[in-house]
Amino acid sequence: MTPEQMRDKASDLYSRRFHCTQAVLCAGLEKIGKVNEEVIKAFGAFGGGIAWSGRTCGALTGGIGVIASIFGRGNLKSTEDSRMRPICRKFIVEFEKLTHVYGGTDCRDIARINWQDEEMVKTFLNDPESSRKVCVQLVGDTAFALGRLLEAEGVGNGTSE
Repeated sequence: MTPEQMRDKASDLYSRRFHCTQAVLCAGLEKIGKVNEEVIKAFGAFGGGIAWSGRTCGALTGGIGVIASIFGRGNLKSTEDSRMRPICRKFIVEFEKLTHVYGGTDCRDIARINWQDEEMVKTFLNDPESSRKVCVQLVGDTAFALGRLLEAEGVGNGTSE
């Protein structure tokens, strides 16, 4: 899966109501051939800036989840790959560039929504002119940036592995 295909996949999934974190995570896991519905499900509460708190954007946490699935450890007997931290940092820097125009990396900065206000949420989800269109674009751009970074690191070079 190319970075361009990742962009399209993540934007499509988000448009069809996956949370931002799940959309980026799913595209990334598909790229590396590790799709796991239980993991995607577990990331569901990271939408809306971590459990609808308006904090760190879910697109960022989804990308970090993909990186951790490659370089992290899943048990105490294994070891974490030393590349995880610097690759995560590179991804965060790229995300900061994408979100600079919004004034930060928090959901509240990007989507400009109070997730506790039911009317705002309804408008966000149902009005095609709401800030959701910004999020659709950002989710796709984040997946693209993740794909390019993974390829630069020698992971998922244009195909699912």
